[in-house]
Parts: sequence; structure tokens; C-alpha cells
Amino acid sequence: MSSEALPSQQPRPFLRNRTDGHVIECNGEKAIIHAKSGPSVSASEDYWTVGQLISIQVAHSRVVGLVYKVDLPNAQWEPGDDQIIHVHIELVGQVDTLSDGTLRFSSGIATYPYMGAVGHRIRSEDLAAIYNATMTNTVSVGHLSQNADIPALISIDSLVSRHFAVLGSTGVGKSSAVSLLLRKIIAQRPDLRVLILDPHNEFSSAFPEHAISIDYTTFDLPYWLFRLEEFAEAVFRGRPSVAAEVDILRDLIPLAKERFASAEGTTSASLLKKDRDYSSMTADTPSPYRITDLIKLIDERIGQLEGKPDRPTMKALKQRLQALVADPRYRFMFSAPTTMDTMRQTIGHIFRIPKNDQPICVFQLAGLPSEVVNSVASVLCRLAFDLALSSDGRVQTLVVCEEAHRYIPADPNGGFWPTRQAVARIAKEGRKYGVYLAVITQRPGELDPTILSQCSTVFAMRLGNERDQEIIRGAITGASQSTIGFLSSIANREAIAFGEAVPTPMRMMFETIAPDQLPAAHMARTQQSSRLGDTHVSLDMILTRMRQLNAAENNSGDDSDFDDLDGIMAHATPQSFAAPRPQPPAATDPVRAQWRTLNAAMRNDEQAKPRQESIERFRASDLIRTFRTDKP
Repeated sequence: MSSEALPSQQPRPFLRNRTDGHVIECNGEKAIIHAKSGPSVSASEDYWTVGQLISIQVAHSRVVGLVYKVDLPNAQWEPGDDQIIHVHIELVGQVDTLSDGTLRFSSGIATYPYMGAVGHRIRSEDLAAIYNATMTNTVSVGHLSQNADIPALISIDSLVSRHFAVLGSTGVGKSSAVSLLLRKIIAQRPDLRVLILDPHNEFSSAFPEHAISIDYTTFDLPYWLFRLEEFAEAVFRGRPSVAAEVDILRDLIPLAKERFASAEGTTSASLLKKDRDYSSMTADTPSPYRITDLIKLIDERIGQLEGKPDRPTMKALKQRLQALVADPRYRFMFSAPTTMDTMRQTIGHIFRIPKNDQPICVFQLAGLPSEVVNSVASVLCRLAFDLALSSDGRVQTLVVCEEAHRYIPADPNGGFWPTRQAVARIAKEGRKYGVYLAVITQRPGELDPTILSQCSTVFAMRLGNERDQEIIRGAITGASQSTIGFLSSIANREAIAFGEAVPTPMRMMFETIAPDQLPAAHMARTQQSSRLGDTHVSLDMILTRMRQLNAAENNSGDDSDFDDLDGIMAHATPQSFAAPRPQPPAATDPVRAQWRTLNAAMRNDEQAKPRQESIERFRASDLIRTFRTDKP
């Protein structure tokens, strides 16, 4: 209640005294409160403001409402006098006092306010009761915007198992919020692995102690792990594929795999060869084969088609394959010798089996050719699902899709279908097997609405685009529609959180994280160093990296040079690749002729560290065997 009147010329104290208003209108969703503002009111001037929660006393309960509009009934302000104001609220739930004195919040309203019911700013105890989640495994990720003393609690189990999305315009702190959430997740769920598809190479510095980073210079993703559609996307460089050439690949790739299997059976004692059924192999089966065998099969077909109309098609496909292998930007697909089956090392490294205290893998997509990024994303999402399925849920993975609208656009004819299919499979079926999805985007209006609808928890940060706001408005519960009106004006690091992981929609502020744990911290340090006077710039280093990213290797294109590649690989030994990776100056041999030392280093690391059998009660070889026996 208001106390003594204050002279109009005296400064108003900033107090939180509770001032009453009275209900003058109410329906099933909204109500209007008649209140007074002016010099005779001792409460602070921001008492009745948009975004505040208020409560209305009804019998032994209090109906909670969110202020979304404040106006004057006569639309005229009289300076120095008390003003009559109307406070428009949206009803969001009810707080009840139980017999033992505890407070309980429910989103349903049993008794609606009557005319003249008293309304005022919500009590701190009621506010705490609303946002003190009764769900299991809750952690604080910040505080409420209305009251910094009340933590913003989320349920980690509900957040992860039912998928989540972080949406917001560029520069509002979206990546920082994601880093904070991931740190909370791995702290509460040590059994979980995290795979981040990072198109901007900014998350590598956010988890220095918990993550490994894989970029275009340090990873191998063998071409034979690609399914036919994914491999064709690389062969045709993102352009529309030629159906006749794809059919040729579909026919000849299984033959190339059989040739490799036959050679392997006579020259090596593979631990997995006895578990493979090569008679049922298809172009999608993840088994090794040599590109040179594929080229030779094409040459054999060309010889059989002398004078036939299909001959130019075969020649065109051969040239595409040779150009693909010769392009240095695609070394990550062709660098390892195909005479060795590296599937175990590749999957174990990317999906952290064993984790070795580093459960996060940051897969940096910047630097990869743009036309193959979708294929790589498709392979990784598909492998994450297959890994969870084949391990009976023992390998649980959270796949974080940064800039998700690139892979799963709203346009059904846009993007790359296998990637859309792989992400959709995780969104729709993943939680049954232990693979989960986090969608990060600044353009929710361009994101596939079906995928977004599968994200049961959403953190909506500042969004100025009306179309994007409409997407959020369609996702949020009806009792909190007015909350979306704040999306265009909330502060950086602030969000409106709603869904399964929070007890009720809440406007919250994320915690501040340490500068050295921010995404792209390494870039910020470099830029800060330049501003402070560090003018040293190595143009040679910059040009070398530019050539690595964009240039194509000089190649004569004849078949003899191409065959030399396989000859070098075939005679390679593990010892020959034990040396550190050569740097890229022009004087070195072609990097595509040398197997990256990554796999060798991984093997040495695995030999040096214990297997941790108490934690990892499964074998990667068993999972690989299941991959190859499952029908695609």
C-alpha cells in the first residue's frame, strides 16, 4: 500500500513498495488492472512496466499475469498530478499455498479474478515458486531478468533428450549462450559425447580442456565412408548430377569394393574380413575400395563401348574423378592409403571412443570446399545415428548444428537431401537410441519448420525480423504469446526460454563466461593484439593458407600420374608416416601422396592410455562390424 504523499518537487526514491491496482476487465486469457501513478504513490516509477510479472489475489491463491501493455484511458498526461493508468496483462498461471505452507505454481488457472480483485507486483517468494523447477537434474544458466536474485533453472535431462534450439540475430550472444549450455551439459552428463558442426571455426577456443578440434588440415574422412548420393555431391561439385554417370557409379563401386576385398584377402589378415559379406555389398556399404580400381573399371567399360553412345558419358565421369582426387581441397577424402581400413580410427577419433576426458569434438567446416560441406555434414549426422543405434544407446551423442538453416532450409527443394534426411532422422527418432540434436540459427524463418518443431526447448534471443518472430509465436504456448513482443528489444545475452526444460516461459539473462572460454576467443586476441600495436603480418603465411583453401594443384591429368598415386599408397608403411605432418611449402611432395599422421598418432595414443574398460564396455570393432552388416 502507498504511504505518505511526497511533494512533486522532491526526488522520488527507487523503492519496490507494493502498490495496489484493481481488476476492471477479465476474460479467459487477459485482464486489465486499473491503477494509479504519480507523486502520491511511493513505489518506484517502473512499478507498472511492460515485461513485469504481477499477481492478483483470488481467495487463497494468486493469479499470475505478465504485463504486455500500459496506457492511459484518456490518452493525456498531467505533469505533477496523479494519473490513472490501465495495465494490460496476460494470465500465465496460478500460485497456491499448500497446507504445509509451501508454494506451488501451476500453468492452469482454477479461479479467475473477479471485478475489483487486488493486483500488485509479484512477491519474491511467488516468483521463486514459479521458476524453481521440480524437474530432475536442474542447473542454473543465469538469472531472471525481473529479479537477478532468482536463478534461471533448466532441466539438463529434458533439454538434451528432447532436443533444443538457440535462435537469435547476429551479435546478440548466441554462440556464447551455446558454449555456456554445453559446459553445463557435459558437467551434468559425463556419459554424453558432443559433436559440433562449426562452419565459422569459432568453438575451438571455447572448450580448451574438454574438446578436440578437427579442421581441413588435420582430419581424414575417407571417400568410401560416403554413401552414393554424398559421394556424387562431391564428384559433381554441388552442381546437378548426371543421372547416367550416377548409375555408372552405382554399378561399378560395388565391383571396386570386391576387387579391394579380394586383394585384401590374399595380402593381409584383416580382423574384420571374416565378418563381411561382400556378396551383398552396395555402393552405400562403408567398405574400402581404391579409386584406381574404379577408374580401371571405367576404362574397361570404355573399351567395351567402342563406338557406343555411352562412351562419352564414361569418359566424362573418369575426368570428374581424376579432377576430384587432384584437387588439394579434397585431400581429407583421399589422403589415407586405401590399402588400410581406417574406419575404426576415424569414427573413434571423431566420436571420442574412448573420450579420454575430452567428450567434445569441434568439427571445423570452414576451409572445406563449399560444395562438399553438405556431404560432410550428412556423413557425420548419419554416423552419429548409426553409432547410437549399433551400440544400443551406449554411445550417446549430442549433435550441435550451428547455422542449421544451411543444412535443413525451409524450402523443401533447397539444401542437400541426404543431409536433410540425416538431421531429420535424428530429430524424429534420435531420442529413442541416444542421439540428440541442438539447432543453432540466426534465421529461424529459413529453417525447416518440421525440424524446429521437434526441438522441445527453445532459447529465443533478440530477433528483429517479423517472419522470425512469427515462427517463435507459433511455437510458444498460448498463455505466453505476448512474451514474443519483447524479442525485438531484449538485451544481449538475454533470452526468452520456453519448453520442456523450463517450468514456465521465462525471460532470463545468461551467465557471463570467462573471456578465454568465449567462442572465437583466439580471433579476438589476435585482433586485440593488432589494435595494441602488433603490426607483424606474415604475407607468406597468409598466401599459403589462401592457396590451401582455394587453389587447385597443378596436374597434367594423364592416367600415368594418377596411377602413381595408388602405387605410392600401396607401398606405404606405417613407419613411413610416423614423422610429423609436412608443412605446405611448394618444395614438398604432393600432400595427397602421403597418409596423414593423424591415424598413426591416434593409434600410439590409444596404446599409451588405458582402455578404461569400466566406462567403455563396448568395442569399436563390434560397432564397425554392425555398420557393415546393417542394410542401408
